[in-house]
Amino acid sequence: MAVSVAFEGSAEIAEARSMARDFLTSLQAVHGLPVSARAMGMVQLVVSELVTNARKYAPGPCLLDLEVSGGAVEVSVWDSSTTLPSVSSADPDRIGQHGLEIVMAASQTFCVHREPMGKRITATIQLADDPDGDVAGRQLI
Repeated sequence: MAVSVAFEGSAEIAEARSMARDFLTSLQAVHGLPVSARAMGMVQLVVSELVTNARKYAPGPCLLDLEVSGGAVEVSVWDSSTTLPSVSSADPDRIGQHGLEIVMAASQTFCVHREPMGKRITATIQLADDPDGDVAGRQLI
């Protein structure tokens, strides 16, 4: 199951979060897939951070894709900028610019791909929690 939508304005960040919540709710209600409360919150957070960054740093529209595969949801955001993001080291005194730190902490995988027109950032979040309360190991791709 997958869904895609294009966004052009900053007011649409809340719409992107809402779309992610509706997508996950549909996975549970219609398709019977388990979605933990943690996954519900983390997917919305990752969507919010990635769409916010795309709207803030790239001209033109951005494209949000959500796709379920192997018990996880893949959150992918394309934007028109070819400049790859840099992730700063953790600094609790820094004001702002913690978005990618948050995305990386919330995700099991994180990757950035330059494309012929722009770039795509993809993060994967497990839908169900491990019975021991652990989340699958994180990987940078």
